[in-house]
Amino acid sequence: MTLAQRLFRTKPADQIVAEGGRGEGGELRRTMTLWQLTLFSVGATLGTGIFVILGQAVPKAGPAVVLSFVLAAITALFSALSYAELAGTIPVSGSSYSYAYATLGEIVAWVAGWCLMLEYAVSVAAVAVGWGQYLNSFLESLFGWELPAAIIGAPGQEGGVVNLTAILIVVLCTWLLLRGASESATANAVFVLIKVVVLVFFCVVAFTAFRAGNFTPFAPMGVAGITAAASQVFFSYIGFDAASTAGEEAKNPRRDLPLAIILSLAIVTALYVLVAVAAIGALPWTEFDPESTEAVLSQLADLATGSTWAGLIVSFGASIAIASVVLTVMYGQTRILFAMSRDGLIPRVFQKVHPRHQVPVANTLIVATFISVLAGLVPLGQLAEATSIGTLFAFALVNIGVLVLRYRRPDLPRSFRTPLFPATPVLGTIFCGLVMAGLAGVTWVAFGLWMLLGFACYFLYGYRKSRLNAEVL
Repeated sequence: MTLAQRLFRTKPADQIVAEGGRGEGGELRRTMTLWQLTLFSVGATLGTGIFVILGQAVPKAGPAVVLSFVLAAITALFSALSYAELAGTIPVSGSSYSYAYATLGEIVAWVAGWCLMLEYAVSVAAVAVGWGQYLNSFLESLFGWELPAAIIGAPGQEGGVVNLTAILIVVLCTWLLLRGASESATANAVFVLIKVVVLVFFCVVAFTAFRAGNFTPFAPMGVAGITAAASQVFFSYIGFDAASTAGEEAKNPRRDLPLAIILSLAIVTALYVLVAVAAIGALPWTEFDPESTEAVLSQLADLATGSTWAGLIVSFGASIAIASVVLTVMYGQTRILFAMSRDGLIPRVFQKVHPRHQVPVANTLIVATFISVLAGLVPLGQLAEATSIGTLFAFALVNIGVLVLRYRRPDLPRSFRTPLFPATPVLGTIFCGLVMAGLAGVTWVAFGLWMLLGFACYFLYGYRKSRLNAEVL
């Protein structure tokens, strides 16, 4: 085979599914139900975004930010439907990495996996960094305590030495992950239910101060404002694909994975729209300060009640939201690395399964150590925003994968079929491209450098160790 043939050689979907669950020294355990899978995706999606992004988006669109959330949800839905089809057809742990391997070839699969490594590792580190700030705010409001700047900031930040609070939340989530997939799913379910209850509580409180006149004029910035805000809030929907990383630990993956992905997107959209309506009803859109957004929901809750107890509850919800995101995204990272290791593209240590807990222990510890170093010692700043481009690129590959697999393997059993094919995956690809095109130039530079490093790693290790390539050498 030529070099190009090896690079773009696909791994049969039947073979990928047949190998599912198997690791070195044991197998992953199928324990996760539809409910747990759905909450995994909700947990990864419903993070600090809604607690922060609303304050940034309202000044761009006015009351019509409600439509911005709907428009962003429709944009995400095209990719979600493609994920649902491939998750039901190839129900394994690798998510878009495995889907690309079955449809577009090894080198493209590596690119997808490498993109997800960037998005998962850096984004979860950035989220963990924010946890210390919310924890500090919560403790200060409740007890009057203030954590030392030395332990809530990285070197280079004001007074920062080591961000111990960020490391603490990573260690706690690692402990949960090492106990087993079922235990992690149960803990995440509790986290998600708490933050959903807190957001519903916010809506109830905000509706007590509701003024219908706050919605007039409805779209002061016109269509341009609505679309600008939609591009910004789109990133609040990233995470709906988390359930697809649990394909080898789901009890009934062919049925449950597609349902979990679509249900999670529906739940998150309903919450976002409800919160947006309640927030604007409680405060005229012109009074939203785009420079002070981190506690916008807490401030609104305090304003509506005339006291601080309501904002304290919302701040508590934000802290729980971060814990849930760290847990679910770390889980997804380890399972994607598990799938890549099984294919020989990264070292074998990532696929070793603990015989009793039936989880990839070494994999989890390595990921936790890497994220802890990033979160504790590196002032990530806006680098975290650059990770979104990796996610969008992976989304685009999944949409293309649906098109390719439908034409190449129409015979494959599919528990879910994307409606309005081929329009849905085509539109999904186009929308991902449009959102990517609107990202800042520095984001593209960071992405390009990351991809260069990725190709170097692939040709120095992955290409030579690939199990698929070994079959023809």
